[in-house]
Amino acid sequence: MSAGLESAVEAGRGVDGRLILPAEERAALWRALIDAVEDYQAWVGSGRVAPTYDPEAIRALLAPFDFERPIDPVALVRFVAAQLEQHQTHPAHRRYFGLFNPAPTTMGIAADTLVAAFNPQLSTWNHSPFAVEVERHLLRSLATRFGYATDEVDGTFASGGSEANHTAVLTALVQAFPEVARCGLRGLPAQPTLYASGEAHRSLVKAARLTGLGSEAVREVPVDGRFALDVAELVARIRADRAAGRAPFMVVATAGTTSAGVIEPLGAVAEVAAREGLWLHVDAAWGGAAALVPRLRPHLAGIERADSITFDAHKWLSVPMGAGVYLTRHRRILGQTFDVAAAYVPRYTAELDVVDPYRSSMQWSRRFIGLKVFLSIGAAGWDGYAEALEHQATIGDLLRGRLAEDGWAIVNETPLPVVCFVDATHRAGRTADYLEAIARDVVVGGRAWVSPTLLGGTTPVLRACVSNVRTDREDVDALLEVLDISRHRIGVAWPQPAA
Repeated sequence: MSAGLESAVEAGRGVDGRLILPAEERAALWRALIDAVEDYQAWVGSGRVAPTYDPEAIRALLAPFDFERPIDPVALVRFVAAQLEQHQTHPAHRRYFGLFNPAPTTMGIAADTLVAAFNPQLSTWNHSPFAVEVERHLLRSLATRFGYATDEVDGTFASGGSEANHTAVLTALVQAFPEVARCGLRGLPAQPTLYASGEAHRSLVKAARLTGLGSEAVREVPVDGRFALDVAELVARIRADRAAGRAPFMVVATAGTTSAGVIEPLGAVAEVAAREGLWLHVDAAWGGAAALVPRLRPHLAGIERADSITFDAHKWLSVPMGAGVYLTRHRRILGQTFDVAAAYVPRYTAELDVVDPYRSSMQWSRRFIGLKVFLSIGAAGWDGYAEALEHQATIGDLLRGRLAEDGWAIVNETPLPVVCFVDATHRAGRTADYLEAIARDVVVGGRAWVSPTLLGGTTPVLRACVSNVRTDREDVDALLEVLDISRHRIGVAWPQPAA
């Protein structure tokens, strides 16, 4: 057994003591747990952003765990905390300029602890009335931020944006083809099709496969010069599909694309959806938080016309993974899509004006997702969140300007803190292999984290996103320094392309 992982003292434990530790041992465990969390909070800004990649070393650490004998619980917690510190990328690091992963709020950490301890079951209202009502209250509050009226809104918490987008596809199908809930797709006279730009999240393709539509039902619309959905192309493709005997039913616009942070033309897409009789879904999983920032809110104009919205609180609201939200302005559609009867579910609340979550969502048994959102917003307030998000947007603007001054060319256009750039100082500076080599060099060095991506299917870029409220000017300086070092290291050895 690894050093420090002693066998547990079993004397005095009954059968239940194997799973529910005695009070004295619990007290020692909670102290170790709090110490681990606080130690990590103090350490995370000073260590490496990304780990070294050594799968064999990790497997060797785990090999002694044959589970043939109990191990001291405090030693187990300390072991896991130490390995997580060493063997993961740290989104909580100030110089993680990566994907939409947050440095989690303190209240979110507290919430997940409470949820684990109380273990509320949110399949039915009667199992945990307070938890269900907290989530209903939150859904209405979030909906008003997007311009929905509270008397028309419905929604559900989800594991993340993928589940929320899947829910959107299902509800749009049922709205367009009510018989599909009973008869399935085979009962439809034509192939349903949905529309999204090539920059939309690929969870839509998964949703199409999982619903039985098939990936070819997702009609990819080309993007314009901003890497946003081209509205004229959208109209052309809808009409071409109708002429070919297909059945368009849904269009998806993205508010904050994953690669470039672009907010697609929500108002124009809403006009097309209304004219063509399509369900409009806005995937605002990350960028939707702009609705809380007065300077950024106008960029979401038109989102209030969406039939449904995806929003992930575990992205720009910085609550721990995962907290997806699906919102809709059609109050009955979730029930029409998901409601089933189950004799084994007690009906103690049949006469009350309440909602059983299992009857209006994909999930059945699930944890109290909304508490981390409730406590985080409750402690910060809307104004506190607006200030935090404005700070990150400002740092994004600073990064954009500093990169341009240092010989990098900015490729994307967005008010959100995602910056896509290429090296304007090197003849190979716009090629995928060169940019990927720089990103790899930055990440392996451990001082910062950026990633390569492809815009519009043809434009390689480096991508840096400000997703940590602690990220500040000095972190931008550090990133510029690291990028410059990597650029020179890679550029000197890189073969120059032919003239």
